Amino acid sequence: MKWMIPLCLFTLLLVFSGCAGSKIANSASRGGEVTGVGGGKGFTEPTPFGMTLIKRGYLKMGIEQEDSLWGKQTPVKDISVDGFWIDETEVTNSEYKQFVYWVRDSILRTRLADPSYGGDESYMITEDKNGDPVPPHVNWKKALPRKPNEDEQRAIESLYETNPVTGEKMLDWRQMNYRYEVYDYTTAALRRNRLNPEERTLNTDIVVDPNEVVMISKDTAYIDDEGKIVRETIDRPLSGPWDFLNTYIVNIYPDTTCWVNDFQNSDNETYLRYYFSNPTYNDYPVVGVTWEQANAFCAWRTDYLLKGLGAEARFVQRYRLPTEAEWEYAARGKDGNEFPWENEDMMNDRGCFYANFKPDRGNYTKDGNLITSKVGIYGANSNGLFDMAGNVAEWTSTIYTEAGVDAMNDLNPTLKYNAAKEDPYRLKKKSVRGGSWKDPESYIRSAWRTWEYQNQPRSYIGFRCVRSVASSQSVKMKGKKK
Repeated sequence: MKWMIPLCLFTLLLVFSGCAGSKIANSASRGGEVTGVGGGKGFTEPTPFGMTLIKRGYLKMGIEQEDSLWGKQTPVKDISVDGFWIDETEVTNSEYKQFVYWVRDSILRTRLADPSYGGDESYMITEDKNGDPVPPHVNWKKALPRKPNEDEQRAIESLYETNPVTGEKMLDWRQMNYRYEVYDYTTAALRRNRLNPEERTLNTDIVVDPNEVVMISKDTAYIDDEGKIVRETIDRPLSGPWDFLNTYIVNIYPDTTCWVNDFQNSDNETYLRYYFSNPTYNDYPVVGVTWEQANAFCAWRTDYLLKGLGAEARFVQRYRLPTEAEWEYAARGKDGNEFPWENEDMMNDRGCFYANFKPDRGNYTKDGNLITSKVGIYGANSNGLFDMAGNVAEWTSTIYTEAGVDAMNDLNPTLKYNAAKEDPYRLKKKSVRGGSWKDPESYIRSAWRTWEYQNQPRSYIGFRCVRSVASSQSVKMKGKKK
C-alpha cells in the first residue's frame, strides 16, 4: 500500500501534464518564449431589439456660433466617446405600460401568496431546486387565476381604487412602487475606498494609518408602516463591499396631471385622462416621467433582459440614460450636423417638416401635429434614429451646470451626482436635450442645452435608453492613396 500512493500521484501528474499542462509543454518546445494563453470564445453581442449601434468617434460638442437668442457664448469642446447602443425611438407609452403592468403583477403575486389574501405559497419561490432556502422572490411561471375565488379576488381588488364621485375604477398608482439595487463599481474602484488601508496610496513617502476611518455615502430606501417611501442617503464608515450597493424605491406611474399643471388656462383634460391609458396613444412617447422614474425603467429593463439570457448575461452592460455627450453625438448624425438632418432648413423640398416642434407663434399644427406625435413618423437621421429633435425632449444622465462640457473630461465626458433628498434643490438639475413639440426651432438644435429638476414630471419630456457596447474592437487606420 505504501508504494501505491506515490504511484497514484505519479499517474495524476502524467494526466495533468497531458491535459492542463499541454500549453506549458508547448511553450517549452518554442524555446521557453512567452506566447500567451488561449481558450475562451469572444462574445459577439447581438443587436438589442429596437436599438441601433453608434460607433465610437469624435465630436466638437456645443454651439460654436454665439447664440443670437440669448446673446451668450456656450461652451465648445472636442470630445471622444466609445460605442453604444441607443433606442431608435423614444420609449413609448406601450413600452412603459409593460413596466407598470410588471410591477402590478409582481405585487399581485406577492399578495396571492400572502395568508392574509390568497395564501397560495406557490406564487413565491423560497427554495432552490435542492431544497435550500433562498431569498423569497416572485414565481413568474405560476399563472394568475382565470376564475379567482373570493380570497384571490380580494387580492386583485386591493390594487385598484374607485373614484367615489364618478365611480371610475382605476389602478391605484400609489402602490406602483419598484425596488431596485445598483452596485456602484466606480466608487468601489476608487483607491481611497480600498478595504485594506495599505492599498489606499502608492506613495511610499506616506505612512499609512491602519486605523483611518473612511466615510461612505450610501443611498437607501424602505417603505414605512404607513406605506410611504422613505429615502435616505446615509454616511457610514467603510465596512465592506455592501457599502457600495445602493437601494432605491420609486413610484413609477407617470404623472398624467402634468398636462394640466404645465399649461394653465388650457383645456387639456382629454390628455390627462387618456394619453397614457387609451391604446390610441400606445405608440406615442411616454411623458410625465421624472428622471428618477426613467432610471427605474432602465434598471427594470436590465433585470428583465438578464433573466432572459444564459451565461452571456455576465458580459451585457446595463441599460441607462445617455450622457449629454452621447446624446449629442448620436443626434448630430455621421456628419455632425447642427440638426439631425443634413441642412439648416426645417422643411424638405416637398414642404414637409423634418420634426414635430412649434413652427410658428401659436400655430402648433403647422407641422401636422398639435401635441406629441407617434414615434418614428418623421425621417431618421444618418444614424437611423428618429425624433432626436422635437416630439419630446429627453432626459440624460448628466447633471446640469452652466459650465457644461468645460467641466467634463474629453474622454467619455459626463458629470454625475446622486443628489440626496436633503440636498439643496439646485443640485437636482439634470440636463435635458432635443427640444419638444412645444418648442421653437432654436430649441431643437442638437447642441442646445436645457434642464429640469430630477423629480419634476413634464408633458413634454420623455427619454430613451442606451447600453454600452459589451466589447470594443481595434481598427487599423488605412492610409490615404496618393
